[in-house]
Amino acid sequence: MRRLYLILRCGLIWAVSSLHFFTVCTFLVVLGIFVDPRWNDRPQRILCRNIVRLAGLRFRKRWAPGFDPDQTSIFICNHVNIFDAFVVYCGIPQFVRGLELESHFKIPVYGWMMSRFGNIPVSRGGGPSYFKALLNRVRSHLQDGISVVIFAEGSRTLNGRVGPFQKGAFVIAQRLGAPIVPMSVCGSFQFCRKGSIMLYPSQITVHLHDTIQTKGLRPKDIPALMDRVHRMIAEPVEENLREHPCGHAAPGPKFS
Repeated sequence: MRRLYLILRCGLIWAVSSLHFFTVCTFLVVLGIFVDPRWNDRPQRILCRNIVRLAGLRFRKRWAPGFDPDQTSIFICNHVNIFDAFVVYCGIPQFVRGLELESHFKIPVYGWMMSRFGNIPVSRGGGPSYFKALLNRVRSHLQDGISVVIFAEGSRTLNGRVGPFQKGAFVIAQRLGAPIVPMSVCGSFQFCRKGSIMLYPSQITVHLHDTIQTKGLRPKDIPALMDRVHRMIAEPVEENLREHPCGHAAPGPKFS
């Protein structure tokens, strides 16, 4: 009976959330034609909070004493599922934009909206000239007071744990001398995981850790910086997995 309840509950959540998402996004797309997205940040945040609420999630955030909410920064976050963008936007108390796969910008309407909103396309390939252009885009955002969020793993987790980080985010931070805020999203894997459409009752906690200054760091300091940030992000995620192991009997329906 519980399995049937979870499936029916999941179907209702997807139906209601999708209707809300596409209705509000249509409004935001039209609004984005006439208004700089920076000035309609409030309705964007309302959309994200409502998506989280409609998904049946309990949400909370915790700030470390050394987190500076007023300093424009690069937020490094673990990547779990397709709801991460909404959760991140609820958790960061700043105007923030993210790096997103270049292929997403080719999706009709959605791609235009992401471009208009100021997300930065990133390719899995590219060379020095491509990286230089990416670096300049991130620099421009930071100079304009726009924080940037990067999923340093480069892909969603398959087991709930924080995977190895790719180097690019840390090279960007070191080159620009930009502060880094490690960010842990805990509970998302128990809620929804890659490859499944099931949504389980869960609580998500976003941890914003102490801000790390990178000015003065040299290229040879990057590996140590990566290890430090990885440990900070992984610690609460691992603790959450120990306290709330995923006990779902079956992974649920799949999507391709």
